[in-house]
Amino acid sequence: MDSEQDFNLRLLATDGAARAGEIATARGVIRTPAFMPVGTQASVKGVHLSAVRAAGADIVLANTYHLMLRPGAERIAKLGGLHAFMNWRHPIITDSGGFQVMSLSQLRKLDENGVTFRSHIDGAMVALTPERAIEVQNLLGSDIVMQLDECLKLPAPAAEIERAMRLSLRWAARAKRAFEGAAPGRALFGIVQGGDDAALRTASARALVDIGFPGYAIGGLAVGEPQAVMLKMVEEVAPMLPADRPRYLMGVGTPEDLIEAVARGIDMFDCVMPTRNGRHGLAFTRYGAINLRNARHSEDSRPLDEEGPCQATRSTSRAYLHHLIRANEMLGPMLLSEINLAYYLDLIAGMRAAVTAGRFADFRAATREAWDKGDISRNG
Repeated sequence: MDSEQDFNLRLLATDGAARAGEIATARGVIRTPAFMPVGTQASVKGVHLSAVRAAGADIVLANTYHLMLRPGAERIAKLGGLHAFMNWRHPIITDSGGFQVMSLSQLRKLDENGVTFRSHIDGAMVALTPERAIEVQNLLGSDIVMQLDECLKLPAPAAEIERAMRLSLRWAARAKRAFEGAAPGRALFGIVQGGDDAALRTASARALVDIGFPGYAIGGLAVGEPQAVMLKMVEEVAPMLPADRPRYLMGVGTPEDLIEAVARGIDMFDCVMPTRNGRHGLAFTRYGAINLRNARHSEDSRPLDEEGPCQATRSTSRAYLHHLIRANEMLGPMLLSEINLAYYLDLIAGMRAAVTAGRFADFRAATREAWDKGDISRNG
């Protein structure tokens, strides 16, 4: 049975290039636009998965590279697969490990066949090929599987960008062959590469569409280039991808990145920013980012936002959050991570509703106006 028949995107509304829809999977519907909290090692750092779900997440992301090293994909398979292992019964997407090709460049050797890593845990040599990446993700049992690709940090020489893009295309074809016969309701996404070169991005997108995937990702962005360059690449690529397939912008980004990318036709996002910033004392709110380390919060009894999307936003005082962060109490990063995820998921839900109502431009303008007004001016 062809798994693509049981994995599909149903577009419910469009407003300009912005889209709202539903992706059907074997483990439930993913509402789009979708923000996918990052659970790299089968854990969204500092936030219980029940809170992730309550905040509005339909899907979470886990990482192939990290889980194949520890605790091991075969072990997770023996324990019933990743969904049972982490007690998340909803859709899961797994990154292929391609980002680690870039981030661990000092610990790896890359050739046509794949990548050989020196494990950052114990120094053991580990091989990751397009086929092994699929095998690991099949053992994990993720609902959306990513091809192995080569991601370059930008800026990079044009010749290197083209070499990595062509290699990623050859790996995409190998990944598709390796994924044949997958269980119904699961899907493999191809990844558009090409750095900051519009012509290479166009060539990559066309070739991937020719190979044929149930979903397409735009990778290799938010890796050092200005936001304007990232958005220009999205503008070039998104219209070239099939309208009836999900479009996923990998590793992005700030709240502004999300709203601007949705305006350009993107359906899916993942980013560590909500939890990573939360661990460092930064909260995202309707009125922009608030640094709870600042002394001005030390005697402020107000909540972050009395109309915020989660209880901690509405009921926990800034003074208490400031104290927790300054005292290095683990509850501080936990609360701020939950607050930030709730904000991101509420923002994405607001975009879904706005597209459905044909009011995305108004929503975008009002959201940006509140960010520009800021938290300090709002409260004197």
